[in-house]
Amino acid sequence: METVERKVAKALLDIKAVMLRPEEPFRWASGWLSPIYCDNRRILSYPELRENVCRWMADIINMKYPDVEVIAGVATGAIAHGALIAHMLKKPFIYVRPKPKDHGTGSQIEGSISKGARTVVVEDLISTGNSSLSATEALIKAGADVMGMTAIFSYNFNQARRAFEVADVELYTLTNYDTLIEVAHETGYIKDSDIELLKEWRFSPSTWGQK
Repeated sequence: METVERKVAKALLDIKAVMLRPEEPFRWASGWLSPIYCDNRRILSYPELRENVCRWMADIINMKYPDVEVIAGVATGAIAHGALIAHMLKKPFIYVRPKPKDHGTGSQIEGSISKGARTVVVEDLISTGNSSLSATEALIKAGADVMGMTAIFSYNFNQARRAFEVADVELYTLTNYDTLIEVAHETGYIKDSDIELLKEWRFSPSTWGQK
């Protein structure tokens, strides 16, 4: 039976959520150059896949955190997924902005959360981990008991793994970079000649493409 990891990886390729552009690299918010880009927001346009992805994430939360009280999405990419998961689990939903608003109430967390509320964070994608862990910090500062995080996809960078370990935040993902590249190669989405380049980038993302 095909694993969820492989099913999600294949689905991301099928809906063209993954783009490969080594000759014209993408630039991330971190400043890193990347030959590959994964846009999980495209999942929202495919109802059956959208429901499956959210159900699989809800299953992880039910299994790992059965006493969760609140679901928190990270803005903006995980707001929709988080809200759908919270609806499936019949739990309150909140979301966390990258920084406090510069108008109105100045809130960084939108929605209602009580002190000590057992909270699971939902993300769409983990790259460096900085924005995801910034959201958990904001929740902890607000008094939430952050139990862990679940995400659709992770690039599996060493930097991100270390950051989550240091922050003592558990992370569970549906699929990851290694599985994605494996499936992409098997299905002809990428060529043999792309493999070495993608491995090179995977292990040195902060310096790749710099002259």
